Amino acid sequence: MRGLPVRAFLAAASLALAAAPAALADTSDSANWAGYAVHGTGVSFAQVTAQWRQPTARCVPGGATYSAAWIGLGGFNEASRSLEQVGTELDCGIAGRVLSSAWFEVVPAPARTVRLSVRPGDLVAAKVTVSGTEVTVTLSDQTQHRSFTRSMDAPTVDVSSAEWIVEAPSDCISPSSCQLLPLADFGATTFRFAQAVSTAGVHGSITTPVWGVTRIRLRPAVTRFSAFDHPLQGAATPLALTAGGSSFQVVYSRTSGPSAPMLVGREFLPSAAPRAAIH
Repeated sequence: MRGLPVRAFLAAASLALAAAPAALADTSDSANWAGYAVHGTGVSFAQVTAQWRQPTARCVPGGATYSAAWIGLGGFNEASRSLEQVGTELDCGIAGRVLSSAWFEVVPAPARTVRLSVRPGDLVAAKVTVSGTEVTVTLSDQTQHRSFTRSMDAPTVDVSSAEWIVEAPSDCISPSSCQLLPLADFGATTFRFAQAVSTAGVHGSITTPVWGVTRIRLRPAVTRFSAFDHPLQGAATPLALTAGGSSFQVVYSRTSGPSAPMLVGREFLPSAAPRAAIH
């Protein structure tokens, strides 16, 4: 949302929260990310890919909740201000209705909804490729045999990391503050065939020795900018890597942590990160 009219993009991107994972840690906690990131000194990435099945949210009336699954390049380092990503979203409306959608984002531009109907249970395959400043995102619904591809020239890119993430989205209500939204009970999301390609031409899974790996756990963050209480809270934990480092599951759990949504000041937004959708 940087540099954009705030209220015009309520279904747009947010920025990373203060608890975004610290670089070069084996395991780190985040307020909004759960999954794995790869990175390393002198390593840059040209492509990231994966498959996952759109989960089915456990929705209850009375409180809207949100979740997103995505892959991307950049945004992991605290100094980053760019992120190229594509993914799906699974939310619960206030009446308990399941809302499923697809999207892509090239931060600092807002997220854009993809005209691709992704239903709970559908198998999707995703790819993000960066060449110079050209970004290409692809999302394929392999269950419905439909796909989406978009190429664009970005004013700035970050290729210092690759990520496979389930997220609790945020909504930026102004350029200086964002609202962390309550995480939907998505049950579990399994990433398969997770691969990255470095700009040096190295193809590998998450555990390829050329780069380092950070496991990221989503935990509600303590903040001075608590906005208001919400009865539904959640955490998300990535399980161990399998299939030669190319597969893992992220599991939802209820938590007694701090209430959400939370308002987070601009000084607590060190890096660019995933979208937020208000339905």
